Amino acid sequence: MKSGKYRYVVAILLFVAGIINYMDRAALGVAAPFVRKDLGLSPSALGLIFSTFFFGYAIFAFVGGQLADKYGPRIVYTWAAVAWSVLCGLTGAVTGFASLFIVRALFGFAEGPMNSTTNRAITNWFPREETSRTIGFTFSGQTVGSAIAAPIVGLLAIAYGWRIAFFAIGVLGLIWVVAWLYFVTDLPKQNRRVGAAEIALVTESRAATIATAEDKALPLRAYLGRASTLSLGLGMFAVNYTLYIFLSWLPTYLTTALHMDVKKMAFVAAIPWACGFVGYVGGGVIADFAYRHMRDRLAARKLTTILPLALAAAALLAVNVAPDALTAVTLIAVAVMMLTSSVQSCWATIHEIVPETRVGGVSGFIHLLSNISGIIGPIATGLAVQYLGGYSSAFAIASALAVAGVVAMTVFVKKPGARVATLAPAHGHGPA
Repeated sequence: MKSGKYRYVVAILLFVAGIINYMDRAALGVAAPFVRKDLGLSPSALGLIFSTFFFGYAIFAFVGGQLADKYGPRIVYTWAAVAWSVLCGLTGAVTGFASLFIVRALFGFAEGPMNSTTNRAITNWFPREETSRTIGFTFSGQTVGSAIAAPIVGLLAIAYGWRIAFFAIGVLGLIWVVAWLYFVTDLPKQNRRVGAAEIALVTESRAATIATAEDKALPLRAYLGRASTLSLGLGMFAVNYTLYIFLSWLPTYLTTALHMDVKKMAFVAAIPWACGFVGYVGGGVIADFAYRHMRDRLAARKLTTILPLALAAAALLAVNVAPDALTAVTLIAVAVMMLTSSVQSCWATIHEIVPETRVGGVSGFIHLLSNISGIIGPIATGLAVQYLGGYSSAFAIASALAVAGVVAMTVFVKKPGARVATLAPAHGHGPA
């Protein structure tokens, strides 16, 4: 019997992909105290290694989104996951700065397509009314991966050495690829396990709010220079700037600035990412509730993007005046929860300002802009730690960027001129 909710199988696989992907990515940050000692790396050199990942990552976030639009998310995800899993394993075989630099750079290219391809898959498989909570759920796997990477990698490093952790996570990625190829197709109608009612649900929901014929005919480049696109890029840049600082530097911050031992750090470092999971899932539910009940659908997406980002900015500033480690970790956890709540709604906003056929490409371009933060943030943090007196200036910069993102999205994210606020029902069905 065909399932009426098979799309949730796709969501679970995307969720698991996020777990594995971010375990891969966070592993180096968790293992950094061991890697730095073993390979003789300075703080600034380690910051450069962290940032190297994002050169390739930012480029292939854009390229991957275009490829997903052209060839479908199934094959793009397959090749990306195979590549990043192999490169994760190779990280455990590096011998010094040069080899780690090369592997980390290639690793970034491989992981780049993930988020834009996930957004493309959600466009294909889910009705518009479920967009934000589906993005929230699937992306929450990233925070789960970041959370469990800390104890898993930390304890493996203590017991067996840091290299073993990279080999093990690489194998997990290859196992996921087998499941992805078996269960997932590019479109619901291509999958023999999906029933007619579910196919109709997704198709009709997406058709009810498609762009006008004039807007659909525009080339991808026409969307890239729009103020709405660029301001969403700045907003996501602000979110990712801080998340990437924590992803790369939080374990080191806990051991050096807050003076925790490695065992304690391995568990405390998981707390903000657990709160990030709450932000993704809870924020997605709230965002879709607002989307269903507010007359202006774009305003609903903007509100649930901008408000949590503003709260994150306040929490980041407060970290600098925290009187003790408990308060500092609590404020960091609040900031991460607000940031993840903001970013999933930011991804959902893309669905409201571009036609379905351009979601992957525009998502990839916005992701490219946002991931320039990954190049800048870890290097800037490394330099601040080494030369500017520590982490307080880094948190202040992150807060200022969040405020800039709030202002830009408030002012510039608007309905494109080629689209109307309420489109005529398609094929006799009412609007979504």
